[in-house]
Amino acid sequence: MLSSSYLHIVRAQIDVALGRFDSAVASAEKAKQSDHVNIDISKILNNVRLVARARAQGNELFNQGKFAEACIAYGEGLMYDPSNSVLYCNRAACRSKLGQWERSIDDCNEALKIKPNYTKALLRRAESYEKLERWAESVRDYEVLKNELPGDAKVAEALLQAQLALKKSRGFDTWNVKSGEQIKVITGMDQFHAAITLPGVSVVHFMVASNQHCTEISPFVNVLCNRYPSVNFLKVDVNESPVVSKMENVKAVPTFMIYKNGIKMKEMICPTHQMLEFSVRHYGM
Repeated sequence: MLSSSYLHIVRAQIDVALGRFDSAVASAEKAKQSDHVNIDISKILNNVRLVARARAQGNELFNQGKFAEACIAYGEGLMYDPSNSVLYCNRAACRSKLGQWERSIDDCNEALKIKPNYTKALLRRAESYEKLERWAESVRDYEVLKNELPGDAKVAEALLQAQLALKKSRGFDTWNVKSGEQIKVITGMDQFHAAITLPGVSVVHFMVASNQHCTEISPFVNVLCNRYPSVNFLKVDVNESPVVSKMENVKAVPTFMIYKNGIKMKEMICPTHQMLEFSVRHYGM
């Protein structure tokens, strides 16, 4: 292959991978013009044309609301280019429109294997998880999206709603979430075990209402509730629930214990605000 043709072919393959299908065809055609007798170039040009045609047909059918037909068209494109993340993501959109949430997630997974942090695929997977009420997975994807798109108000709102749904699914009241008063009060051993064994991370604040240090740190715990809505925050008054505090061997207040899926991960006595937030963020991600 001539060097000039080779450069055009490489550019065509990059353009296909990035979803710039028209540019890919143009580059492959330039390679053919430079070296019209090369069989490999002819094969690549034909393949690029077929992939671009399948994508264009899929887009046209999708815009007409013919999602099943568009799904087939994108699938044909994947026959010619099995590692094209754009076609997987487009087919995921069709399957989402058809209510095929699990299959949409499968296509998004394939797209993300090829192109990690592909924001469109992450968004479509998060939305499909929502439809299936798989809130923990939805929150995980929205958190990645928020880091990738920090100024996107729609993503931030979707993350908040998914976090609230996750907390609600775990039995936490969310009606007053924005006030920060969303800490579940634990009064008995059975209730305590049920709360810390819920999926995810639970932060337990062992406190005494009259203790000055507890009074000083409680407002910051409320702030953390708003910052990390997917984390379960619990409160145990050691005077009112001595059995719970004794079983957990609480020696002083305020004591914070972090549990993940029922397993104690960390214990902190009179932590600073910085230490407490770092630990919540570390185990809550």
